[in-house]
Amino acid sequence: MRTILPFAIMCVGMFVALLDIQIVASSLQDIGGGLSAAQDQISWVQTAYLIAEIIVIPLSGWLTRVFSTRWLFTASALGFTAASMLCGLAWNIQSMILFRALQGLLGASMIPTVFTSSFHYFQGAKRVYAAAVIGTIASVAPTLGPVIGGYVTDALNWHWLFYINLLPGLLVAIFVGLLVKIDEPDIKLLKEADYLGIVLMAIGLGTLEYFLEEGTRWDWFSDASITICAWISGLSLLAFIIRSLMVKTPIVDFRALGNRNFSLGCILSFTTGIGIFATIYLTPLFLGYVRGYSAWQTGLAIFSTGVGSILGVPVYIMLAKRFDLRWIMMGGFACFALGLWSFSFITSDWGTNQLLWPQLLRGFPQVFCVAPSVTLGLGSLPPQRLKYASGLFNMMRNLGGAVGIAVCSAILNDRTNLHFSVLASNLTAAHAPAARLLQDVTQRLTHELGSPAAHRAALTELWGLAYAQAATLSYADAFRTIMLAFILGMCLVPLLRKVTPPNAPVGDSH
Repeated sequence: MRTILPFAIMCVGMFVALLDIQIVASSLQDIGGGLSAAQDQISWVQTAYLIAEIIVIPLSGWLTRVFSTRWLFTASALGFTAASMLCGLAWNIQSMILFRALQGLLGASMIPTVFTSSFHYFQGAKRVYAAAVIGTIASVAPTLGPVIGGYVTDALNWHWLFYINLLPGLLVAIFVGLLVKIDEPDIKLLKEADYLGIVLMAIGLGTLEYFLEEGTRWDWFSDASITICAWISGLSLLAFIIRSLMVKTPIVDFRALGNRNFSLGCILSFTTGIGIFATIYLTPLFLGYVRGYSAWQTGLAIFSTGVGSILGVPVYIMLAKRFDLRWIMMGGFACFALGLWSFSFITSDWGTNQLLWPQLLRGFPQVFCVAPSVTLGLGSLPPQRLKYASGLFNMMRNLGGAVGIAVCSAILNDRTNLHFSVLASNLTAAHAPAARLLQDVTQRLTHELGSPAAHRAALTELWGLAYAQAATLSYADAFRTIMLAFILGMCLVPLLRKVTPPNAPVGDSH
């Protein structure tokens, strides 16, 4: 219990931090309406959190050494809780975006800290269980976000999406402060810190996320501000990488990428991030805009993914004891790709029942993708490098999600227009079904609206049907694109080396 209880409490903090990335996904329209926000501002409720989180996660290894795991986690939980309360009290969209950024900024350290702590608390074969728990949280929390968010919004209101964090946040802070004893703080490291590197990293990652989020909306490099952000991001990150390789105590340990397992683990973590975050972005969008589902209906429809993830945990633990983790991971990537392939048959009539099996196929293997990457990627590093490397490893998953969402947004935008043009070009008077539909709707509405208005209404209805079909085809294209990323990931898994967990405890990583 001396190891399980503190680790379990830290896992609760990680779960809440990951849950809040997507808890607003199915409720963005409610939040936007409550704050009188424009359509192009609403997505920033999600993006502001991700930007802040991506910036802080790589810093967590250094922050842990400075303040210790115990006090960094405690401060992170308290800061996250306070920012959650401010989000619930937000009075306009600008204040909401600011408080969501604070929430991500202050809560981000809870995620990578759990990864490194698992190597302290568990050794030998027990690491299989710890990795399975972490993998489950990393895959289930974002999946359950829209479900819980949809229920809370419908049952209470959107303010409670943030107020529900207050009690668990406070309890996590109190118990981590009392129970977690892994390492000691070293305040002297503040004098040796690479502050220029921190600034370069923050600018680079922040502008990269802005570029990815806003690029589709402003037609990428045809817009001056997007082009400038791309240049700033590229130059800042290049300077940051060069500086990190030159200084004695870098904020992020890029030298760890010389370890083949760790570098491949980062790539596979990036791919997993694409799959988990981009699919949770696409499905609520499809259900909301194509099917017209409410927040709660969307949450219920997505719930089967979470069920599949939970069902996969005991199966993974059983298999991990008997088989090479690399082959288990390959199977996970293959199953995830199969689930995405089944989404390519999506139609505008798909709802909860039709989504059941594709989402179970996608949810079940998530722990098979995440947990082995932890054991094989981070587990291949010496203990003294774990803290600095864990930040980079975790950032790659979130960065994968950001890139995946941006690519899917671009696909939806470009392919919807293309599919609509093709469909519309065929909807002429010579197309018998379209002409018949137009005639039937016009006749039905003539008595109510009069002949000219009825004809215009019939054309509008036909346009809406064509657009819904075009949008649905573009969602299928997006799911197929993510599938290709998982097929590539599956091909990389055999390049990993087998890792045998040490039986000796991993002590303080100073």
